[in-house]
Amino acid sequence: MLKLINTGLGRTGTTSLKGALDRLGYGPCFHMFDIIGDEARIAEWEKVVCDGQDPDWEALFAGYTSAVDGPPAVYYREMMNAFPEAKMILTVRDAERWYQSTYDTLYQFVLMNEKNAPPPNSLPARIYRVTSTMVWNGLFDGRFSDKEHAIKVYDQHNQEIAQNIGPDRLLVYDVKQGWKPLCAFLGVDVPSEDFPHLNDTESMRRRLAQMGGGPR
Repeated sequence: MLKLINTGLGRTGTTSLKGALDRLGYGPCFHMFDIIGDEARIAEWEKVVCDGQDPDWEALFAGYTSAVDGPPAVYYREMMNAFPEAKMILTVRDAERWYQSTYDTLYQFVLMNEKNAPPPNSLPARIYRVTSTMVWNGLFDGRFSDKEHAIKVYDQHNQEIAQNIGPDRLLVYDVKQGWKPLCAFLGVDVPSEDFPHLNDTESMRRRLAQMGGGPR
């Protein structure tokens, strides 16, 4: 049963948050890469994202205590209703830096697949279908390359969440703030070790290349 849902978009420190939540006892923590690395999970999310089937949220997140990145950022309304006791964290960062980071990493997977389409029903093709339907053609209306539009969507996403989820349930959080606000929100002790800062641009580019997209 999920106890915490991250509503922030990718490249807002979601991987670092996952590492922190695992350390604080909120693991296992679901991340978008859990879908990418598991064909059975891809099939389940294809049904939800691409085929419009009503999801069994508890089954989709069975075995997880928290969830970050997409799909939670896109389906947060449905998920917060499915898990009414779960706390919510909106990860944020400077909009310009977020856009550049996302363009240089995640969006390169889109450009690579548009230039050299993978074989139909191959793993990269299925990943591309899910992420494009949900994020690039869904949330961003097929206009992520329009920087002004993308940043407007990003800002509206964050503002909507901040305005519609009560402060007793929501933490608006920049991972640069480290342990203290996160631990205070969760009511746990601050660990002695440094806060995990994971998945910088270069490591993300390497991961995308390994799964069949992005710069090599």
